[in-house]
Amino acid sequence: MVDPKVEGKQKKQVEDFEVIESSLPFRNLLAAKKRFLVPSIILFLTLYLIFPILISYTNVMDKPAIGDISWAWIYSGFLFVMTWVLATIYMRKAASFDKMAEDVWKEADVEGRKAQ
Repeated sequence: MVDPKVEGKQKKQVEDFEVIESSLPFRNLLAAKKRFLVPSIILFLTLYLIFPILISYTNVMDKPAIGDISWAWIYSGFLFVMTWVLATIYMRKAASFDKMAEDVWKEADVEGRKAQ
């Protein structure tokens, strides 16, 4: 049997999160994350999936680009650079997401975590 005090507290927490979920700042946070993440993921996956297709089904990557270095090596190096750039951009963008999350907690008048 569940203690009525504990059961009431759990119910209040669920209600708090339902209120937070329907709040404008929370919806703005989700929309901002979606606007950033969807294009980033599409770009990342597209460029990574094009590489094995180009290597397997065309001869474009076999041609020399600089001396004996083929386009395959340049493209694969570009993929490493792109990964680091996207990770860096996400880290910077995540800080603004953290600030938006703090605003969600403040408006809901619930103690939340602080962004660093």
